Amino acid sequence: MEPIRTLLVDDEPLARRRIGQLLAEQPDFLIQGECSNGTEAVAALRGDSSLDLVFLDVQMPDFSGLQVLQRVQDLARVPLVVFVTAYDQYTLQAFENHAVDYLLKPLDPDRFARCLTHVRQRIERQQGVLQEQLATLLATLPLAPATPTFPTQLLIKQPGRYYFVPTAQVQYLEAAANYVTVHAQGTEHVLRATLSQLERQLDPAQFLRIHRSLIVNMQQVKELHPWAHGEFLLTLHDGTHLSSSRSYSEGVQQFLKQFIS
Repeated sequence: MEPIRTLLVDDEPLARRRIGQLLAEQPDFLIQGECSNGTEAVAALRGDSSLDLVFLDVQMPDFSGLQVLQRVQDLARVPLVVFVTAYDQYTLQAFENHAVDYLLKPLDPDRFARCLTHVRQRIERQQGVLQEQLATLLATLPLAPATPTFPTQLLIKQPGRYYFVPTAQVQYLEAAANYVTVHAQGTEHVLRATLSQLERQLDPAQFLRIHRSLIVNMQQVKELHPWAHGEFLLTLHDGTHLSSSRSYSEGVQQFLKQFIS
């Protein structure tokens, strides 16, 4: 039997890595590519007609997994789809009713193994009804919004009380081990979280990771001065100076491009 050529689509690198680790234990599955967003997924599905299977994240920054399928349903051959999702049980039941498998994050190895068994059976039977099932699914499930919503406040927990800091007032966030210091209008607030966790929660159009230990609110930035090797010196409106690192220079340059005609 030919290997089951598989595409991984998820905006979280750790999620793709976890699926890859589980598939590495299965010699009849071959990972043919990975995508970090819906745009890349559509291009991959349109560009490679040999794919047999795609693990497809439901919620992604640019557009949803369901919208990915909407954009490729005209193809002559669409691979089998396994949704990777954190949706509620009602929605998961809808997936099951349409014979499209799903995996719930975080992935359970036993559930993953049953999913692969289901995939093998589907491919062996060579059922030619996938296009009809996907069309039915798209017609009965509401599409997730193309633009996700982001919180406008951060919840700060302290002994005996909780309080909120509006994200518009946040100047920058600074990592320290498993804590993050939120700098907002001359005050500091400590969150027990990682910078990566907060990065996923904040609006990427407003908050930009400029360093392994720094996320800055770009609406609070007054000036940027290029340095060597793509690094930048950022000056905030209150006079605070922050330095970007070379590893995150591409993100800063992409942010600036939207202002350059």
